[in-house]
Amino acid sequence: MKKYAVIVAGGNGSRMGSAVPKQFLLLRDKPVLWYTLETFLEAYADLEVILVVPEEHVEASRVVVDATRAPQRVRLTMGGTTRFYSVQRGLALIEGEAVVFVQDGVRCLTTKELIWRCYEQAVSLGSAIPAVASKDSVRLVKGEGSEVLDRSRVKLVQTPQTFLNSILVPSYHVEFREEFTDEATVVEAAGHAVHLVEGDVNNIKITTPIDLVIAEKLLA
Repeated sequence: MKKYAVIVAGGNGSRMGSAVPKQFLLLRDKPVLWYTLETFLEAYADLEVILVVPEEHVEASRVVVDATRAPQRVRLTMGGTTRFYSVQRGLALIEGEAVVFVQDGVRCLTTKELIWRCYEQAVSLGSAIPAVASKDSVRLVKGEGSEVLDRSRVKLVQTPQTFLNSILVPSYHVEFREEFTDEATVVEAAGHAVHLVEGDVNNIKITTPIDLVIAEKLLA
């Protein structure tokens, strides 16, 4: 069965306070995006990457791709106006029966072990959504007040969200809706069950300056 990773790298530097989009910020002398690409290329020798980027970042992304171990296995395509449409465009390039990973380009500490875990479960159950337990107390806002939730029943969702393409691709043949916050919500809306898999607490998403500091320490 074929393997594809649709890696969405459409962020900017707004929450970073940086003029440089966060996927191109340097982490131990390499762009954040480089680490994400390298891990997927290393995880499986037969995996193909579809890298979805905004038009204005195509050339910068190409430079990052050329520095990876297998640039010939990475295909660049331009994204849409939202993450949903960017994923949709990436999925349009998938051919044949496959397992598809959908990954945040700035989730650069994803491990091969997590990728393998997601793959095995997706083959078995059709989907694998990595998630970790919340370490904090959780409250649900209701009107002007709030109520506590049972923390043991709350999971924090990560990527790569992984599916058989026979489930994922048809699910994306719809228009965007506000409740589509990730791939799992799109698949659920199409009538499919989604299955969680154990995530990794170090699998953080680079969003703010402190995330970059943490990633630096974890890589060290």
